Amino acid sequence: MNPDDWHLTEDVDAFLARAGDFLRSRPALHTVPLTVTEALRTRGTSAYGTEAPLFGWLERAGEVRAAFFRTPPRRLSITPLAPAEADALAAHLAGLGHVLPGVNADDDTAGAFVGAWARHTGVTPTLHERERLYRLGALTLPDPAPEGRGRVVGERDREQLMLWYREFVAAIGGAAPSDARARAWADTRIADGRVTFWETPDGTPVSMAGATPLVAGQIRVAPVYTPAHLRGRGYGGAATVEVSRAALAAGAAEVLLFADLANPTSNALYQRIGYRPVIDFTVYNFPASAPRVRA
Repeated sequence: MNPDDWHLTEDVDAFLARAGDFLRSRPALHTVPLTVTEALRTRGTSAYGTEAPLFGWLERAGEVRAAFFRTPPRRLSITPLAPAEADALAAHLAGLGHVLPGVNADDDTAGAFVGAWARHTGVTPTLHERERLYRLGALTLPDPAPEGRGRVVGERDREQLMLWYREFVAAIGGAAPSDARARAWADTRIADGRVTFWETPDGTPVSMAGATPLVAGQIRVAPVYTPAHLRGRGYGGAATVEVSRAALAAGAAEVLLFADLANPTSNALYQRIGYRPVIDFTVYNFPASAPRVRA
């Protein structure tokens, strides 16, 4: 396997021109690169930060076989690879001097890449999280359903949405977003109507669920967040059902979501309302120090 079979670019349009058909060929498995590249294509780097993103694709005999992307400072995200392909990618990136904070991929690919990265750089990975990708089958209403109703967020919800976004990022161990970043995140979703609040009969918001835009026939439900003191009452499930129903109405052939495998409650909830497992992903962190590239 030749590391030079991997092709790199910082141009999202050039990446999609070469790898777009490959990504669209398996929209569920490629939901993250599809939605991230769509945001970058339509909104520029402001969608994910100010640093230039990095994209790459594996090409052999004129055919794209795999792809990756990274939006700094986030981790590398890779489509499924064979061990030799993962080794070639690690060797190529390490040889070019790239410093990675971690990797996110299906279990087999993540394991192969972190082993290769350790061999080529001397960096020791640490496990961050294991996630399960789910696909919606037959949508089932929660039983019993909590009192209240779903409501698409509007301009009056901006401060509440920003607050919950910050809390959600903290809950998943992410870096605290700046005020400008939180406001931009909220403004985009308000403008697109892509977040729903579940509110109690008196109109108090108690949970939220969002959704990505429709790309290649798929929509992913994200994020889903209920403040800690309001959990266990069915609010998150009710909000997820509302967003899932809206995704189907918008024409999605596949409605998807990720769940943290360390949270059995959310995994059980999603399955009760009709989501079925697709594949497991693993997220690893790499130390912040620069790797030592090995010959």
